[in-house]
Amino acid sequence: MRAVVQRVDGASVTVDGETVGEINGRGLCVLVGVTHEDTKEKAAQLARKLWSVRLFEPEHDGGSEQSCSDLGAPLLVISQFTLYGDARKGRRPTWNAAAPRPVAEPLVDEVVAQLRALGAEVATGRFGAPMKVALTNDGPFTVLVEV
Repeated sequence: MRAVVQRVDGASVTVDGETVGEINGRGLCVLVGVTHEDTKEKAAQLARKLWSVRLFEPEHDGGSEQSCSDLGAPLLVISQFTLYGDARKGRRPTWNAAAPRPVAEPLVDEVVAQLRALGAEVATGRFGAPMKVALTNDGPFTVLVEV
C-alpha cells in the first residue's frame, strides 16, 4: 500500500457539489493507493503508521514532533488508484499496478476501520467517485508512506 500524506490545516472532499468528508484544523489528508499483493495486514500496518508517525511540529521549543495520536488530530482518507500509475514509457500512464475495485475498496475501508479502532477521527471520500479535494497544506508538508 502507498499513501501520500499531507499535513493540513483543514481539508474536504466533495462529490457532485456535496461535501462527503471534511476535517477542520490540524490533521492529515491521506491519499491511499492499493496494489495487487496488498492485504488486510498491510492495511492495519498503514493505519498504525498514519496514526503514530510524527509529522507535526512540537508545540514548544525543545519539544519533540507529534503524531495524530498525540494531538487527537483527524485524518481525511481518500482512495487514489493513480498512486500506482506508471508514466515512464510513452505519453500515457498505465494503471497495471493498481488493484481493481473488488480488491482495493475493502482494503481502503480496512485502513479507515483500523484508524477508527485506534481512536482516530476519520473522514473519507467516496470510492470510485469523481472527487474534488480542497485542502490547506500546512508547511507545505507532504510525505510518501509505503508498507
